[in-house]
Amino acid sequence: MTTRNWIKTGGLTAIFLVSASCNGFAQPAPLDIPFAPIEDTSLKDPDNPIKTFRVDFARVEHDFPLSRADLNKITPDILMTLSQEQVDQIYGRLTAGPIPDGLFRGDLFFTRGDTMSTRFEEILGGIKGRLAGASIGILEMLGRGLWKGKVFDREQRVLRNMIEDLIIMRPLVGDPSTIRTTTIPRTGFAGRFLPGDRVWLLFPAKVYCGQSLLDARRESVVVDYNYNDEIEGYRASPDSLAGRGGLQIRDEIRMVRPGFYLGRAYANRMFLLNFTLFNPDLAEREAESFAAGGPIAEDCWPGEQVRKVTGR
Repeated sequence: MTTRNWIKTGGLTAIFLVSASCNGFAQPAPLDIPFAPIEDTSLKDPDNPIKTFRVDFARVEHDFPLSRADLNKITPDILMTLSQEQVDQIYGRLTAGPIPDGLFRGDLFFTRGDTMSTRFEEILGGIKGRLAGASIGILEMLGRGLWKGKVFDREQRVLRNMIEDLIIMRPLVGDPSTIRTTTIPRTGFAGRFLPGDRVWLLFPAKVYCGQSLLDARRESVVVDYNYNDEIEGYRASPDSLAGRGGLQIRDEIRMVRPGFYLGRAYANRMFLLNFTLFNPDLAEREAESFAAGGPIAEDCWPGEQVRKVTGR
């Protein structure tokens, strides 16, 4: 594949995966929830510790359970301040919850010291990886303004990604009048006076319960792009880039609390980035019941290890 094609592929993948939210300069307060030590000195000489929690989420969950109060402390902004090991520990202590339905605003995050370009260099390897990494490093910021989140159709078990309608995208999508669209409602004071943002619906995917590529103890909600050409509204350009003939994108998500999901994106089964999905109306509507310990629907297999609820 030529350098030009790698640049185009990388740019569209960034568009498809990356978030629209801006985090500003203010740093949130440190997250006050329990984490297992990253280095386990009980298995070897303390001067030569072994990082073990990655493969022992059952032990992490047993020794460091998360309460509903802990989960209420987690926000998308706070997740961005954590290491990948800490994000993985949170994900491993979650269950899938219900398969989402409707519109969820999206945001991606790379953990400290990580970037999309380094991920692609690892995935593609060699000269291809370096070329893709260089181009994606430039396009990463562009993508942040294009991906707005996902719209789920729970009944049909499919979703579509919300992509900003920008002039630079027009040559890649063909006739814009033939693209499905939706409107993202504005929130807060502006929502009273200004119309919502109109966005394209591209990159369809199938949604189902399946085994997590990180934590096989229980299922996650899987977002599978491999057979997206079977979904109504599929467009060969640019949708095919995410499918089995392209980068073979696969997402998986678990619920932090109602309306808020933590996700992981993979390319060719190799981890690429973290992302969050948030529905403010659902989060507000279910907040009181969740905090009071109300039941949570589980569409996917929650595993044999019962999640402990602490009294912190």
